[in-house]
Amino acid sequence: MLSKVHAPFMLMVLFVLLTVGIGPAAAHGYIVRAIPEDRTTLEHPPARLQYWFSEALEPRFSTVELRDQTGTVLAEGGVDAENPALLKLQVPQELPDGAYIVDLRPAFASDGHVVAETRVFFVGEEVGGVAGSQSGYDVIPLEVVWRTILLASNLLIFGLAVLYRHVLLPAWGNPQHRAGWLPPRVMQRLNWLFGAALVVALGGNIIAMLQQSMAFFSTGMTEVIAQGLWQVVRIGSRFGDVWSARMFLLVLAAVFLGLSVMWREERPETVKAFWSANVWVGALLVGAFSVTSHASGSLIMPWVAVFVDWAHMLAVGVWVGGLAALVLMLPVALRPYSGDARRQALLTVLRRFSWLVKYAVAVVVATGIYSAFNWLYQPSDLTQTGWGVGLLVKVALVAGLLALGLVHHLAANPARFERWSQRVERAVNLALTLRLEVLLVLLVLVSVAYLSASAVPEPVFLTEDVAAPSAAQTVDDLLVRMSISPGGPGVNTYDVVMARNGEALADEVVRMQVVDPDRDWRSEWHELPAVGSGLFVTTSDDIDREGRWRLLVDVPGADGAMQRAAFEWEISTEAAVPTSVNPGLLNWLALAGVLVALGWAAYPMAYRFYKWLDWNPISVAVAASAIVGTVIFMVLAVMMVSQSEATYEAVLNPTPQFVNPVLPDAESVAAGQSLLATSCDTWESESSDYRALIDRLSRTRDEELFEAVREGWRSLPPCAGDLTDTQRWHIVNYIRTQV
Repeated sequence: MLSKVHAPFMLMVLFVLLTVGIGPAAAHGYIVRAIPEDRTTLEHPPARLQYWFSEALEPRFSTVELRDQTGTVLAEGGVDAENPALLKLQVPQELPDGAYIVDLRPAFASDGHVVAETRVFFVGEEVGGVAGSQSGYDVIPLEVVWRTILLASNLLIFGLAVLYRHVLLPAWGNPQHRAGWLPPRVMQRLNWLFGAALVVALGGNIIAMLQQSMAFFSTGMTEVIAQGLWQVVRIGSRFGDVWSARMFLLVLAAVFLGLSVMWREERPETVKAFWSANVWVGALLVGAFSVTSHASGSLIMPWVAVFVDWAHMLAVGVWVGGLAALVLMLPVALRPYSGDARRQALLTVLRRFSWLVKYAVAVVVATGIYSAFNWLYQPSDLTQTGWGVGLLVKVALVAGLLALGLVHHLAANPARFERWSQRVERAVNLALTLRLEVLLVLLVLVSVAYLSASAVPEPVFLTEDVAAPSAAQTVDDLLVRMSISPGGPGVNTYDVVMARNGEALADEVVRMQVVDPDRDWRSEWHELPAVGSGLFVTTSDDIDREGRWRLLVDVPGADGAMQRAAFEWEISTEAAVPTSVNPGLLNWLALAGVLVALGWAAYPMAYRFYKWLDWNPISVAVAASAIVGTVIFMVLAVMMVSQSEATYEAVLNPTPQFVNPVLPDAESVAAGQSLLATSCDTWESESSDYRALIDRLSRTRDEELFEAVREGWRSLPPCAGDLTDTQRWHIVNYIRTQV
């Protein structure tokens, strides 16, 4: 058995391991794509700077600035209105050659972490002596403090309510004690502990808001309070939303506690109801931590990750919160007893608590394994990252808790473990080991807070450098530079920079169309709004798969005639910004473990429900028929819908027999115009059938136009002459411009 000297010494060693064994760590989020990449040398200045992050950002508190070598700020940007995970900045026109510095200050919405990072890119040639930097990446001690205080107090609130409802009432409940069914001294102790936990939680929540406001505004606490900056955070951030919800729940729990105390004489039957209600309030309080945890930024099934994290926190609340509540309550509860009566009273409540905790421990272990696999991508992440080392320390502390819990389980069930319980009884002082277990709990809470304030391992495969597709084209006096960001399937931003005779276009009507030639599919024409300095921008999700794609850009020329720039790209999924990762075998196995643990924990309640049901053969037959019929109907409905969608898609966009191999650029359009005039001279523009063909271009495929040129269409004869297929495709490309 641990002596009174050895126990504090070991706890001190564990605390030192916890505080100095974990190095500084970055914030939760990280950059998954950057355009341009850090220290990239470019021939021409980029039209825009774009940085995609692994998590959504707070728009009000996230900024990006562009500076030159002298430190002069050239432009400022912020979070994209349509993609909260994207920081963007429009680059001024005609930047001279040299080095440029990008100051990034993202504020992550999931947890409120704010960091500063400096990146560099070069135009022309690389310049020596210019480097990036990072700041704000160390774990903030004040954040660890408030997270520990808030987590401990909320777990104690939940643990007290669970202890009362599911441990003390079954073990010691007596209807003779009308107010709560427990002795008055026990209820007074529970009320006092619950009230103290509420006060501490409210204080921790206030400290959290002040520290978060200091981080968002990069200022001191005095300015945050004096200028009311915390109010801006409260109403203008996700952190503020969760903070307000947590404050409401704390006030609600306080109201329930106050009513149970006020009405304990007049309406004693309500005391049990109010304490039972606080079980649910406590569960929601604990769930608030999952909303602002690593889980909400998981790339592997984020909603499942949040649910698993919530289940983990609830199980920890039952185990850790209930244990702390039990130890704080026992001295008062056992005060009237001595000798064997005291021991029997203790064993009665320990037996009930041990029964409950065995399910909680199973859920804690299963959900912990699943959550760890969500963030550990390779074995080295455990030893070479701060988060991994912190996880190992936490696992060591939890192992100590499990060992002590096993000792208490053996002692609480002497009939089942007679041999071992006798040894435990001779070797262990239960009161001392319970206190030791609570002290270990406190260290576990500190480790949890540290993990929440530190970074998860950054997956290397998500940050590989992939250049965004970009190209330039000159059409007569018009220079067109185009880039697609990020350049993979999904939502993309199209940046088109245009200059005529060296002068940036400003008020021209620029249109763009996306074409998939292999499917003979084309999008609607997008009108690109001008954002200044010759830059025209639009966003769409038209590119939905990898492969060959074409982008057509039309702009009126100086003489009023249309000028066409056409680009052909090979789109790869490697260029897409990763927003999710497919779960692997270990993830599925871990999830199966979670479901098994939850099922085992829910079995007693399910069994009671099973006993309550009416198992009359007729009732069972009707219920089974209804369930089977519903499942069959749903499966058939899903199959029919899928088949209908596939059939509709095949009818709407069948695989073309003839694929247009000719890029519809300015040369092809000009050649098609000349060929139409010479070889299809009877296709006069005033012909009603020719006009009908033009009117239906938006719903006519290229292969249909090709057939019309080769075989004729309605009253329009085939184009004369010995035309090659390439020449016919030139004509098709020209006809397309007549919309």
